[in-house]
Amino acid sequence: MSANTAEQAGRRIEEVLDRLAENGDAELCAAAEEVVRVLMEFYGSGIARVVELLGRPAAPPPADPLGPLLADQLVAGLLNLHGLHPEDAPTRIDRALSALPQPVENAGFDPATGVLRLRVTASAGCGCSGTQEPLRQAAVDALACFAPEVTGVELESSAPREPALLQIGTRPSLAGADGRSSAAR
Repeated sequence: MSANTAEQAGRRIEEVLDRLAENGDAELCAAAEEVVRVLMEFYGSGIARVVELLGRPAAPPPADPLGPLLADQLVAGLLNLHGLHPEDAPTRIDRALSALPQPVENAGFDPATGVLRLRVTASAGCGCSGTQEPLRQAAVDALACFAPEVTGVELESSAPREPALLQIGTRPSLAGADGRSSAAR
């Protein structure tokens, strides 16, 4: 379909929608029209983002003219969706990890399972799973755009655990039942 013009693609979409409408299933036809609308919005947003990024004045011009495009989540997602992203998976994984709110280290990616292990390199609270879940989710979100081949993220902590909070209460009374201290008896 790469040689098709926008007009040819539009005609083909109309033909498919007309065939669905002939089927008589109004719900199916409405769903198909919504899919087309959502895809048009998605691709329109991507094209607008490319135009915006390319239209920004850069002084000096970037060493890699594709750099701003490849660093953008929307554009990177579109490139990955079509197998057009020029960077390899390790580079895209590193790009995604560099955008996280907390430093992490790539502890290994298993292409067979799609699981990426990350090592947390700085303290994030107590180290319990509740405090690491937002970081794991941020990694999942960034990787979805930059490296969709990563289908799972596991976190491990390399930072020394912060000591548990020491609870200090009042000291038990040294006075006996008679009011005198045990040392004075």
